[in-house]
Amino acid sequence: MAAYIYGNIEITRPELYEEYRREVPALIAAHGGRYLVRGGAVSVLEGSGVPQRQVILEFPDMAHLQAFYHSPEYQRLVAIRQRAASGTLFAIEGY
Repeated sequence: MAAYIYGNIEITRPELYEEYRREVPALIAAHGGRYLVRGGAVSVLEGSGVPQRQVILEFPDMAHLQAFYHSPEYQRLVAIRQRAASGTLFAIEGY
């Protein structure tokens, strides 16, 4: 069953975030993941949420997603992202 990472990210230090953005695609692909959404225009249809930069990644299953997220290589990039942005990430099982 496919698994997804959904992120709503507010970039606060674009120059530092650029380092994260350069390095993360190859690591996502190495873990069997791919981008479904990476930025783009957003409009709120219901509720009062404040959309920032939207990201949706798809992985073959939750095991691949967890292996990606907890890998030492990604944890190094997490530290960069957390200094360059704030936001929320969710791991979601799908179909």
